[in-house]
Amino acid sequence: MGRSLEGQARSDRPPGRTAEAAQRTAAVEERVRALGNILADALAIDVDGTDLQTLKRAPRRAPPTGSPADLEPHPGPVWDAFVPHPPGPLRWWGTERRYARRLAEAEDRFAEAIERHQAAEENRRERLARAQRDQAEQQRRLDEATAEQHARIDAYERAVRARDRLAVSRYFQKALDRVAEPLDAPRRRRVGYVPESTLLAVEWDLPDVAVVPAESSYRYDRERDAVVGVPRPAQELRRLYQQLVAQLALRALHLIFGSDRYGVVDTVVFNGMVESVDLPTGQTVRPCLITLRATREQFQALVLDQLDPVACVRHYFAAEVSRHPEELQPVEPVLEFDLADPRTIEPVDVLSEIDSRPNLLELSPESFEHLVHNLLTRMGLETRLFRRGGDGGIDCVAYDPRPITGGKFVVQAKLWTRTVPPSAVRDLFGTVVDAGATKGILITTSGFGPSSYQFATGKPLQLIDGTALLALCHLHNIPARIIPRAS
Repeated sequence: MGRSLEGQARSDRPPGRTAEAAQRTAAVEERVRALGNILADALAIDVDGTDLQTLKRAPRRAPPTGSPADLEPHPGPVWDAFVPHPPGPLRWWGTERRYARRLAEAEDRFAEAIERHQAAEENRRERLARAQRDQAEQQRRLDEATAEQHARIDAYERAVRARDRLAVSRYFQKALDRVAEPLDAPRRRRVGYVPESTLLAVEWDLPDVAVVPAESSYRYDRERDAVVGVPRPAQELRRLYQQLVAQLALRALHLIFGSDRYGVVDTVVFNGMVESVDLPTGQTVRPCLITLRATREQFQALVLDQLDPVACVRHYFAAEVSRHPEELQPVEPVLEFDLADPRTIEPVDVLSEIDSRPNLLELSPESFEHLVHNLLTRMGLETRLFRRGGDGGIDCVAYDPRPITGGKFVVQAKLWTRTVPPSAVRDLFGTVVDAGATKGILITTSGFGPSSYQFATGKPLQLIDGTALLALCHLHNIPARIIPRAS
């Protein structure tokens, strides 16, 4: 009896639904495998930066503008085609006279044909000369356009090699825009170069948590006669998404350092953003879910095909990774992209006397400290300047009254044109510890090297170079520019 009921149950189970459940489960598992192979798939493709010289167009030849029939002289009339046949041996009366008349007429026709041919040849030569002039003019314009394009490429390459802010930003923007995103991930990314610190800031849009299948498998429910999903545990969903985000961050570093054909980037800041809808408010938000800073030396030491991505970004790069990305819980970027965005920094008028913004490098050290104090005040911080010489390495103390994220910040302002040495960053960290401060901020008109950034990683230190300082001044309506003094 039992066996008959069991057989009846098996017979009641539609084989098509069972197969459907198995197929959907296999699709989910394949999706999860694909998510886990993002970094490995990227490593399988060689990354080589664009040689800008290859962008030069090949010289072009102007097409012929005239008729091919005008290229060669046309054959002229031949007398043999006009001469009448002479009379035969049997000649009647008047034959010679008629022949003479036909001969004269033939000579007239031949002369007219010669005149027509000469006129036609003159017209042909004029058309040919005109066509040759047109072709030469077209060739001249093509050669000029090619030379101009080659000159632009050469100027572009010189600017990249010279670490020009806009040129390097453009170079990497184009390099990253050519990269296809896997699994229909967003393609939005922004790039900003900071020449003072040879730093590239990247804001990269990530897929939201919905990219991870919410179901771990599927099964056939006989009572409901439907294929139903088995929900994926929240902890596993979070783990898979964090793994994906960490892979995308490492993949971005791989692409950026690999694309750096001209060796102009020593440090990369990666901010992974997600554009989504905040369910409590219904508003579109763009929280940062991962932020890290990596130097070339750090990155080159990695064995990317053997590491754990989450452990790498968290412990090696001291990245901030959202603990609850499914709730769009943001992290604070190590560097706000707006502070590196080349569009934020207003261009300097080449006629410097026309540009009324004060040159920060012409300020005295004391005046520069007062400018920093004014900037921090406008940013909403409570600030207090220290008397020069007796500050114990502190130029200013700022207090952020906000709970949790606020605290006491010690600030150093360095009016320098040379790169800030790592020793200054280490000294600032010692001051932060001695003062019991929440954070140390070092503001300079110059830049920082990769060793400084490497030391600051994972520590309560914020390094603001000349580019970021100008961006902050711009955002808070403080006129400023940085123009090195003529040597």
